[in-house]
Amino acid sequence: MELVMEVSFDVTAQEREAILKPLRAYNLSHTGEMPFETVGILLRDPASQEVVGGLYGKISYGWLFVELLSIPDQMRTQGTGTRLMCAAEDLARERGCVGIWLDTFSFQAPGFYQKLGFSEFGHIADYPRGHQRYFFQKRLA
Repeated sequence: MELVMEVSFDVTAQEREAILKPLRAYNLSHTGEMPFETVGILLRDPASQEVVGGLYGKISYGWLFVELLSIPDQMRTQGTGTRLMCAAEDLARERGCVGIWLDTFSFQAPGFYQKLGFSEFGHIADYPRGHQRYFFQKRLA
């Protein structure tokens, strides 16, 4: 069978799922059933109940991946980020995770994560151009 290769910049959710389905099946054949959960630790404005920041992550293969961490500008340097990360660490421990991993840019917060005990396990130079993208992990005891 010869396949046709097509480039698309407007991939639908159905097309993404068609790519993902055989990959999941392959991974499952090597790793066994692994639970997958999403988790959010939300920061809400008490007056409007609007979500104004927080942490969003995914737990799979025994690790919590912190995909998003956002603190409102007026709350920066007040310990909010540290409290969110500590809550995520507590949650990861409760779920039996081996560790936590995440990525961040050089203009964001690599020093913040290092202060919290995360260690760099890789980076990409010039992503975006003139900056670096860092990858950090923290193994839980």
